[in-house]
Amino acid sequence: QVQLVESGGGLVQAGGSLRLSCAVSGRTFSTGSMAWFRQAPGKEREFVTVIAWRSGSTYYADSVKGRFTISRDNAKNTVSLQMSSLKPDDTAVYYCAARDLGLVNGLKVPGNYHYWGQGTQVTVSS
Repeated sequence: QVQLVESGGGLVQAGGSLRLSCAVSGRTFSTGSMAWFRQAPGKEREFVTVIAWRSGSTYYADSVKGRFTISRDNAKNTVSLQMSSLKPDDTAVYYCAARDLGLVNGLKVPGNYHYWGQGTQVTVSS
């Protein structure tokens, strides 16, 4: 059974930092990719960033570029999201997701990811 488990969410003041982690168990996605999405109350799930397992190539949403950094640890089968210069608009539930495709078309579409974590709350106070 494939499981993705996020951790590291919490409450932080604007301008602060948080680090999220996503631990994958049950299989590996060596030829695929891992992504982070977020969903704020009343809004649709939004793409944040993605990383290819094999190459480490990354892609970011414009709203987080330069502030967030995604990384992966192949040996531990984990993906992390380092978030800096946080803003109140970053407040959301953050989800990690996995699929068996790399950084190709459709990487920003939630429906193209087949495995999801349960989410972790990030709240940024002003």
